[in-house]
Amino acid sequence: MTKKKDPFIRLSPISEKQTGSVESQIYNLTNRISRLTYHLKLRSKDYSSQRGLWRILGKRKRLLVYLYRENLPRYEDLINQLGIRGLKKR
Repeated sequence: MTKKKDPFIRLSPISEKQTGSVESQIYNLTNRISRLTYHLKLRSKDYSSQRGLWRILGKRKRLLVYLYRENLPRYEDLINQLGIRGLKKR
């Protein structure tokens, strides 16, 4: 019996009190992205979910750009904790 890979990010770098902070929003969006990606691997023709995924990705990118501009050490710490790729350098 093989164990399925869990698509959710378990570690929570954000405390319960900071639910509206940029870091917690990025954490929640990253969790939703991983769940939708897992869903789309099983159902590749679900175009409504694909559109939702693109919207969530855009929102997370805007929040990452904001955090990058406002507080670079917090940005770097967050992308390392979540294991996501950083923004493209120009």
